[in-house]
Amino acid sequence: MKPRLYTKYTEEVRPALIKGGKYANVHQVPSLEKIVIHMGVSAKLEKTALDDAMKEMTQITGRKGVIDLSRKAIANFKLRVGQPIGCHVTLRRDVMYEFLDRLVASALPRIRDFRGISPRKFDGRGNYSLGIADQTIFPEIELEKIKRTQGMDITFVTSAENDADALELLKLLGMPFAEK
Repeated sequence: MKPRLYTKYTEEVRPALIKGGKYANVHQVPSLEKIVIHMGVSAKLEKTALDDAMKEMTQITGRKGVIDLSRKAIANFKLRVGQPIGCHVTLRRDVMYEFLDRLVASALPRIRDFRGISPRKFDGRGNYSLGIADQTIFPEIELEKIKRTQGMDITFVTSAENDADALELLKLLGMPFAEK
């Protein structure tokens, strides 16, 4: 069975974008390609900080993360080459749509004083990046078991060629953008 948001995309969003008249072919219609979630961990923290971040990311996404290693040595930050500095997960297909549905329906409304996300965080190529300061907005995380608050970056990679098309796609998928 396909995720609810994917069926919404195929039955409502794609026809609405085609109806706009910009696209001559069905394959030109922008779609969501992948979602990348990244948690950075300070190299100064104890070694269990990365393990905790990996465990929480696994609970949030349902997929095991990949450990990111530093590529350069920076003496001011006491960072060595090959030192673990974070973890990331790439979600595609059904898992991606399920995560986006949970993010929009349950996680984002739990942010204190939430008035919508900024529509100005596109990169110029149709990709949107969202920073979340606290992992406790996700209902999968148990508050009693958290040792430290951990932020994350979520990047939505679309096949749109410009930011306006990607903004329209994400709005139709249900992303709560703030009004200007």
